[in-house]
Amino acid sequence: MKKIGFIGLGIMGKPMSLNLIKAGYSLVVMDRNAKVVDEMKAAGASVAASPAEVAGQVDVVITMLPNSPHVKEVVLGENGVAEGAKPGTVVIDMSSIAPLVSREIAAALEKRGISFLDAPVSGGEPKAIDGTLSVMVGGDKKLFDEHYDLLKTMAGSVVHTGDVGAGNITKLANQVIVALNIAALSEALVLANKAGVEPDLVFQAIRGGLAGSTVMEAKAPLMLDRKFDPGFRIDLHIKDLTNALETSHGIGVPLPLTASVLEMMHALKVDGLGSADHSALVQYYEKLAKTEVKR
Repeated sequence: MKKIGFIGLGIMGKPMSLNLIKAGYSLVVMDRNAKVVDEMKAAGASVAASPAEVAGQVDVVITMLPNSPHVKEVVLGENGVAEGAKPGTVVIDMSSIAPLVSREIAAALEKRGISFLDAPVSGGEPKAIDGTLSVMVGGDKKLFDEHYDLLKTMAGSVVHTGDVGAGNITKLANQVIVALNIAALSEALVLANKAGVEPDLVFQAIRGGLAGSTVMEAKAPLMLDRKFDPGFRIDLHIKDLTNALETSHGIGVPLPLTASVLEMMHALKVDGLGSADHSALVQYYEKLAKTEVKR
């Protein structure tokens, strides 16, 4: 069984790495959060002081980081993965970053004999915990096949979507759909609430019909219970939608609805809700309508 390095032990990375340990993989971890590192050590992981030190001990390095600059720094920067990895090492970036950056990193690693897959995930913290994430992967198909079982340890669905960068293109499409679903759900529940109809009853009535969705099932209860602790932070969704718009502008694809929801999220960030779950988008509509959705 291959030895795995895992860099980035945040809301998603920690439970993903724990699932690898449960599956029997030997893990070397690194993160700036000493408390989380100690927890992983107690769970059976080894600890490294730098990305280069991680890479020097393993066959595969998985990164789970906030955005493009963080991945570039960890992989290609000083004391980065590229400095410590031997030829033949595989880097799997499971962060959600700009597709062009994935391709840039892959090209730089290829010169050193290091392979690369971009493999962003969807599903949020609950699915990271129970190992049922959806993983969308870009890169060489043979390399994908060789690491399918590893990825499946953390996921319910693992799909190869094309060459390097295709995973993150797919993730951007996913994030557009999720954002627009949350916005539509927010509009509908605020409408019902202001009209004097119990929003929970509206949810129960429509969830089994055409309007029903995975997004509705996950986010409507959080809105109704006023539970906005982050499963997926608004700040991170802002990052993803910004990447989507930058990519779309580069290839000539207008995304007017995405742009609108991005501005709503920016408004919530100004109101101090950047660290709240993206279901807090309902609060944007509540502020406009001067009402509050709850059970």
